[in-house]
Amino acid sequence: MSKIRIRTATRDDAGQIAAWQVAMAAETEDRELPLERVRRGVEAVFADGEKGRYLIAEDIELGRALGSLLLTNEWSDWRDGWFWWIQSVFVESEARGRGIYRRMYEHVLAEAKADGSVCGVRLYVEVENEYAASVYSHLGMDKTSYRMFEVDFAGEAD
Repeated sequence: MSKIRIRTATRDDAGQIAAWQVAMAAETEDRELPLERVRRGVEAVFADGEKGRYLIAEDIELGRALGSLLLTNEWSDWRDGWFWWIQSVFVESEARGRGIYRRMYEHVLAEAKADGSVCGVRLYVEVENEYAASVYSHLGMDKTSYRMFEVDFAGEAD
C-alpha cells in the first residue's frame, strides 16, 4: 500500500475539491451542482478561515490527492467546548477501501484531542447512504438521537 499523508489543503487544491464535491453530490444524492458555485464556496473557505478548513489525503508515492474533507466548528454551551464537524467527505472511487478516510478521520481525532477546546467530533450522512454510515459506525462513531431540519435558500439564489 502506498504511503498516505494527511495535510491541510491550500488554495491550489480548490479546483480539485470543488470537482470532488460536484461528483459527491451526484453520487450520493443524485444532485447536479453548478461547478462554478461550488468553486466559489470552496474558495470562500480559503478566504475566511472562520468558515472551516480542508484536509487532503495524498498518496506520497504517486504525488496526487485522493480525497478531502472539510472541518467546521460549532460552539456547545452545554459542554463549554467546540464540536468539530466533518463535512464534504470525498475519496476517489479507485482509492476507496484502502483506509483513506480512516487516515483522515484518525488525523482529525488526534488534532481534536490535542487541541483541548474540542469536546467532540460530529458528522452527518445522507439517510440512504448506508455504506458511509457503516464506515463511520465501524470507526467508532455513534448514531445520535438528533434529527436534522433545515430551510435551504440555495436554490433561490440561482
